Amino acid sequence: MLVAMCVGYFLVLLDVTIVNVALPQIGSGLRTQVSGLQWVVDAYALALASLMLAGGTLGDLRGHKRIVLIGLVVFGLGSLGCALAPNVAALVAGRAVQGVGAALLLPGTLAIVSRTFPERRAQARAIGVWAGVGSLALPAGPLLGGALIAAFGWRAVFMINVPIVLLAVVACVIVVKESAQPGTRRLDAPGAALGGLLLCALTFAFIEGGRFGAARPEVIVAAVCAVALLVAFVLVERRLGEQAMLPLGLFRHPGFSTANAAAGAMNLGTLGTLFVLTLFLQSVQHRSALDAGLSLVPLFAPLAVLAPLAGRLTSRIGPRVPVVGGLVIAAGGLALLLAADARSGYLVLLPAFLLWGIGIGVLTSAVVAAAIGSVPERREGLASAVNNTARQAAGAIGIAVAGAIAGEPGGSGFTGGFHTVALFAACLYLVTAAASLFLIPGKPAQEG
Repeated sequence: MLVAMCVGYFLVLLDVTIVNVALPQIGSGLRTQVSGLQWVVDAYALALASLMLAGGTLGDLRGHKRIVLIGLVVFGLGSLGCALAPNVAALVAGRAVQGVGAALLLPGTLAIVSRTFPERRAQARAIGVWAGVGSLALPAGPLLGGALIAAFGWRAVFMINVPIVLLAVVACVIVVKESAQPGTRRLDAPGAALGGLLLCALTFAFIEGGRFGAARPEVIVAAVCAVALLVAFVLVERRLGEQAMLPLGLFRHPGFSTANAAAGAMNLGTLGTLFVLTLFLQSVQHRSALDAGLSLVPLFAPLAVLAPLAGRLTSRIGPRVPVVGGLVIAAGGLALLLAADARSGYLVLLPAFLLWGIGIGVLTSAVVAAAIGSVPERREGLASAVNNTARQAAGAIGIAVAGAIAGEPGGSGFTGGFHTVALFAACLYLVTAAASLFLIPGKPAQEG
C-alpha cells in the first residue's frame, strides 16, 4: 500500500521538475515569453492549490481510493492534452487539467498512509518513506526531462506521464482498501470557488504587473479583486465553521498554523527560485536541457535521501529542530547563489545546490508531520490537504513573484533579478525559522 501511494506522489512531483527543465524549449517551440511560461507552470499549481482541500474532503466522504483513482485518470488525460497542445493556450489548459487530477489524488495518498499507520511514531516514519520515495521524482525529473527533450523534444515530458498513470491505477486497484466517512462533512463549493478565484487574481496581478507594470488598470483591478475575494472567503469559511473547506478554528493551534506557514514559505522560495534558475542555466549560461538537468541533480537528490531519515528523526525528537535546521541550511544554500553569473563554473553552483537540497530534505517531512500531528484523529485528510494547499498556493505565488522580479531571460538585468529572488527566498527562510523556533512543538509527534 505504501509503495502504491508513493507512486501517486511520485507522479505529481515528477511533473514539477521535469516541466521546469523544458521551459526554454517550450518558450521557443510555442513562441511565448516568460509570462507565458509562468502560466504554464502556475496553471498546474493554481488548480492543485484551489482544489486540494475539496479533494481531501471528497476523499473523506466518498472514499480516498475512489478519489485517488479518478485523480489519476484526470491527470493522465491532462498530460496527453499537454503533449498534443498546438499553442501555449492549449498547453496552459492541459496543465490546469493536470492540476485538477493532482488535487484529487495527492491528499488521498497521504490520508491513506496516515490511516494505515495510526500510531504517531509509526506514522511519522511512514510519512518519511512516503516523502522520500515520492521525492525520487525530483532528481529524476531533470535527468529524465533532459534526456527526453534531447531525444524527442519537449512534448515527451508530458507523454511520459501516461504509462506511469496506468501503472499507478493498477497498483491502487489491487492493494488499497477503500475507506469513507459519509455524513461527517460536506463539500464547501463556495469556499473552493472563492479560494481558487483569490489565487488566480493574485497570480494574475503578479505576472501581469511584472510584465507591464503595477500601474496598469488590469493589474490594479486584479489586486482589488484579490482583497475583496480574501474578505469574502474568510467570511464564508467563518460562517460555515467546522463544515467549511478550511475550518479556521484549526489555526487557533500555533503548531498547525506555523507548520503550514513554514510549508508555504518553503515552496514559495524554492519554486520561485527554481523557475528563474532553470532559465538562468539554459538562457544565460547556455547549457543544454540535459546539461541543466544533470546540474540540478545535487539539488534534488538530498531530498530523496534525507526525507526518510528526517521522518525518523521527527518521530524521536519532534518537528521543531528539523524544521528550524532545514530552513537555516536551505537559506545558506540560496545565499550562495548570489555568486553565480554568466561565466561561473559549476563549482560555484554545486555548494549552493547541496546546501539548499539538504535543507529542504530535512524540512519536508517534518512540516507535514507537524501539521498532521496538530489535528484531532480522523482529520488527516483535511490536515494533509491544508498542508499541501499552503505549499502549492505559495509556490504559485512564488513563481509569479520571481518571474516579475527577474524579467525576460534575454534582458540585461536578468542575472541581477535572479540574485534578488535568491536573496529574498533566503531571508524568508530565516524569518520563518525564527518563528518556528518558538511555535513549532519540540516534543515527539505521538505526545503532541
